[in-house]
This record gives sequence, structure tokens and C-alpha cells, in this order.
Amino acid sequence: HRISRTWDTGEETSRLPLSAAAEERYGAPQLTMHRADLLTLLSDKLGADAITFGRKVAGVRRAADGAAIAFADGSSRDFDVVIGADGIHSAVRHALFGADDPAFTGLVSHRGVFPRDRAGDLPNLDAFTKWWGPSPEYQIVTFPLTRGEEIFVFTTTPRTDWTEEGWTIPGDLEALRTAYRDFHPQARALLAALDEVTSSALHVREPLAHWSAGPITLLGDAAHPMVPFMAQGACMAIEDAIVLARSLDGVAPDGVAAALVTYEQARIARTAEIQRSSLANEWLKSKTNADWVYAYHAWDVELQRPAA
Repeated sequence: HRISRTWDTGEETSRLPLSAAAEERYGAPQLTMHRADLLTLLSDKLGADAITFGRKVAGVRRAADGAAIAFADGSSRDFDVVIGADGIHSAVRHALFGADDPAFTGLVSHRGVFPRDRAGDLPNLDAFTKWWGPSPEYQIVTFPLTRGEEIFVFTTTPRTDWTEEGWTIPGDLEALRTAYRDFHPQARALLAALDEVTSSALHVREPLAHWSAGPITLLGDAAHPMVPFMAQGACMAIEDAIVLARSLDGVAPDGVAAALVTYEQARIARTAEIQRSSLANEWLKSKTNADWVYAYHAWDVELQRPAA
């Protein structure tokens, strides 16, 4: 289930079935998993030589027959197609469109994980639960990881003096607990179970008008970084990858640029809508139709290919 609860009373304001009911309605249940486990699953499908380590990307440019990546060590390499899936501080996006100017939301996010057995008899540990605070600055989101063996916790607090975006900055757990001292006991118990949190500032970037330039494009956070209030960032990247793979399937090198336009046109409106809705931070606070998010099928969405 995806559950919304009120910060002080614990009242449920919405409950969306996301297991068998979602499988019947949307074709799949909701799955929550550790990012490292997902990366392991994906990398295990690749050959041993598919990933090169120790080669930091410094930039990318169009070349005569494709694109070239410049590396920080001064070397470069040519490719038929370059996909910038390099995250929120994308070097590929910077090379294509220049430096961005993200706006600080005034919120700092905090993330932590604890073993499930530390939660005692807390209810709904197998659900995706969001505790909506007395104001938009305060929220607690929790869901299971690692086959239910661990529980993930995400929270936010208002700040004006911290804008670092990195994910690995140690946070002040006691200050976080103090900020949530008036929340329902079950919500406070989630924070009590944590040993540590990492913290980072949340920034807003306007959706890009275009992602591609010739045989170079963007994917995931590099293309559409968003605040995490809908928990759809990684989902959008997976959808991107499916649509991109479909767009490039069977395409010769001289057709890559057109295929990337097909990909971009199929994805840009949806990801922009998710970006803006996530920032608004109202989705599923009360009972509402979730089909516009969950009923999307990346394998079936129509692709508008350019005329030959």
C-alpha cells in the first residue's frame, strides 16, 4: 500500500493498494529496493568490459561521425551515440546547454536506514507511508528495502544557511528528532530507530526544453532532476531507458540523431509534469486518481518517428 497519514493524529488520509491490486490494475506491483541492489542487477547483465572505471568525463562534443567524450586525464574517445546518464551535476548537460542555475528550495533532506527488527511492533512497515507535516517543510517518508530486512526513512527540515547538494554529508540526528518532537509517536519511533542520517539541500531546476543535440542526449537526473517528494526520480530514469532503447533499436549510425528526437519527444512532457507535481508536494495527500503516474507503460507508449 501507499499510505498518507496526518503528522499529529496519525489519521490515514489515503491508502492506495500497490500489491495484487496494482498488478491487476497496472500490470505490476510497486517494488522498493536498495539502489545498490538495483545497480548490481543491472551491471550483472553486462559483459566484464562494458564498464570502465577511473575515467572521469570532462565534457562531450559533436564529432564528424558521431560524438566524442573528453576525459579529465586529457584523452578522448569517439562514439556513435553518447547518453549523459551522469546525474544531477551532469557534465554532459553542462557541455550541451551550459551551467544551470538551480534554486534552493529552503529545505534540507535527511536519509537513513535501520534494521527492521529495531522497529518493534510499528504498523505498516511493509507499506510506503508518508507522514504529512503541519506545513510543507515537514514530512517523513518510509518504506522497506532489502527484501524487507531494512526500513528506509526520508525527512525534510527548513534551512536557509545550507545549500550543499551532495548525498553523503553527515546529518545531525538529534536536531532532526527535535524538529519532529511534536509528531505522532509512531512517526517519532522511526527517527528513534536510526543511528545516523545523511543530509543534503534540495534544489529546483526548471524542465529543459530539449535534451538532445545531434547524437548526444540526456537520461534520468541529468535530464530532469526533481525533488524527491513523489519518489519517482529513479522510476523516470528507468522509463527513459526503456523508451530510449526502443527508439534506438535497429537504428544505423546515421539515424541516431533522429532516434534521439523520437526519444526526447516521447518523454519530455511526462517528466516535466512529474517534476512540477513533485515540487507541488500534494500528490496522494488525499484520495486521488494515481493512474496518470502508475498506468504509464514505457514499453507500449507510442513513438513518433520522423518521416523517412
